[in-house]
Amino acid sequence: MALSSTEPQGDARERLLTRLLDAFEGTLPAPDVSLREVAARADTSHALLRYHFGSLPGVLAAMLKAQRSRDNEVLFETAKQSTFDDFVLAIWRTYTRPEQLSRVRGFFHVAGLAAYRPEDFRELVDSLDDLTEKLASLAEREGRDAKEARTMATVAVAAIRGLLLQEVLTPEGHSEDAVALILRMSKG
Repeated sequence: MALSSTEPQGDARERLLTRLLDAFEGTLPAPDVSLREVAARADTSHALLRYHFGSLPGVLAAMLKAQRSRDNEVLFETAKQSTFDDFVLAIWRTYTRPEQLSRVRGFFHVAGLAAYRPEDFRELVDSLDDLTEKLASLAEREGRDAKEARTMATVAVAAIRGLLLQEVLTPEGHSEDAVALILRMSKG
């Protein structure tokens, strides 16, 4: 991939990110592959990946953030006509589709790395409240005060993430029952 020295760096990074997303077709590279293997699949060089993303975890974080942004665009359209409960279910259904398993695993891998070095993953870490904010706005629309709405949304997102981790680690769990409990709890 030849880049002109007159092109802004951000544009080159975005094009490279698009190439990665297309090459992996909505999934994430496994954390045990090399940066060279990722580069080969995306038909680029590992040096460009290292320059723009720093490392394999940097590539994973950028891809994950972009994929989550795309998911959220669809989810936020759904939210326009949703209740708090409808949106919780929409989030759950979006991330428990079988084709999402790679990304859910990737999310927990990158989140684990960010727990040790949040400064290296600031862009992703800063984007993690987006669903919480949307859920809080729905709870407020349904008559909850701002503090209660934010608490409800925080608990719902934390529970969903915990249940997703359980789905990854022990898929035979009873997550659907737990999601139903989250919805009953939102009723006060």
